[in-house]
Amino acid sequence: MNSARRCSVLFSQMCNSSLGGQTARTPLPPVGSALTVARCCHSGPGGSGVRGTCGQLKPRAADSTMATPVCQMGSSSSRSFGTMAQALNSATMAQPDPYTKESPDQDLDQDLVGVDPDQLLRECELALQRRPARPRRDLVCPRLVAPCGHKHNPSIRVMQWNILAQALGEGKDGFIRCPLEALSWHERKYQILEEILTYRPDILCLQEVDHYYDTFQPIMASLGYHGSFLPKPWSPCLDVEHNNGPDGCALFYRRSRFSLHSTAHLRLSAMMLPTNQVAIAQTLHCQVTGRWLCVAVTHLKARSGWERLRSAQGADLLQSLQSITSHCGGQKQAEMGAIPLVVCGDFNAEPSEDVYKRFSSSPLGLSSAYKLLSCDGKTEPAYTTWKIRPSGESCSTLDYIWYSHDALSVETLLDIPTEEQIGPDRLPSYHYPSDHLSLLCDVSFREEPHRLL
Repeated sequence: MNSARRCSVLFSQMCNSSLGGQTARTPLPPVGSALTVARCCHSGPGGSGVRGTCGQLKPRAADSTMATPVCQMGSSSSRSFGTMAQALNSATMAQPDPYTKESPDQDLDQDLVGVDPDQLLRECELALQRRPARPRRDLVCPRLVAPCGHKHNPSIRVMQWNILAQALGEGKDGFIRCPLEALSWHERKYQILEEILTYRPDILCLQEVDHYYDTFQPIMASLGYHGSFLPKPWSPCLDVEHNNGPDGCALFYRRSRFSLHSTAHLRLSAMMLPTNQVAIAQTLHCQVTGRWLCVAVTHLKARSGWERLRSAQGADLLQSLQSITSHCGGQKQAEMGAIPLVVCGDFNAEPSEDVYKRFSSSPLGLSSAYKLLSCDGKTEPAYTTWKIRPSGESCSTLDYIWYSHDALSVETLLDIPTEEQIGPDRLPSYHYPSDHLSLLCDVSFREEPHRLL
């Protein structure tokens, strides 16, 4: 019996044992013909998607012949096995009062059980055998920057993703072309983790997180990440029966790469009044380069008709970031100028909106990373979200990764799936867990003038 077969048999035995002999889900209807999943050519053991130096990806044929029971995760009544059980059984972070202006995060380095990311990725793949693989996406070098590999500093991988709150997906968003079965948390959580584990970001910025304490915090902590979470004051998730608490923003960074200087939990204001939208800003020290970096994640007000509110929220966030990047890092940093900045988020705003113009013309010197995918470097992708609701089809660019263009250089970007890859029923679907696409880029610090002397 080969190793892959032994692993599958062990998976089935352990799942049947832990779930009292629960049988596999019924076969899913075919969804398109996309049966490949992106994997890095520098794969680790078992073909897992460990990111290599070139960042290129290769397809894996999806195995739809095995009937494997699906394990539970992130549930108080049922736990998965192996590496996921290790992570989920580690102590979760106590829920702090989130709305302090400056909120130091608790020490997550204590009592953690290390998890092998390759094994965890294999468990995700096994749990998802009956689902079609995610659309294949490639890491590409922007046309308007130096060729990949010609850089002086190690790159930092940043992922931005609105993962779709579980309560909203099942109870409020009304994705009329997406079967409720496709939105089941019992499998969708594995799809989210598979996407994260495939690309292994150094910094992960998420929105619409409503399973932070029971799933993402313990899993990510055991993978070596420090996490911070800030829920919305009046989350719409709480209106849904059997919800898992409020949704909010989460920010994770790899502890082996960064040390934390400070965390700011921000409740965004508009016209001097607090709103329901939040942001997290963390000042990090890169242990590889010795440089400082400020990372922020936010999720602005949704829906048309709220453009002025989004603009005011963006102005408030920019003002806060101006203060943070100007005063963190001590006297030495003050002599060197403001620290570089990366801002990730679902802005719920097309590039034509005022809040986008505020960010692109800010004194902070920010540029949108995904413009670099275009031929002229001035055009955003055609879409970062594509969904069908009772009100109609919505294909929009709402998600962004902003960066300090004078201090940081974008080395690679994860490309956007084509319409054919997304499929006629759009997102979310059996093959993709969210109505928003993940965005990912590798950035590196530009050489500072005083370092060249």
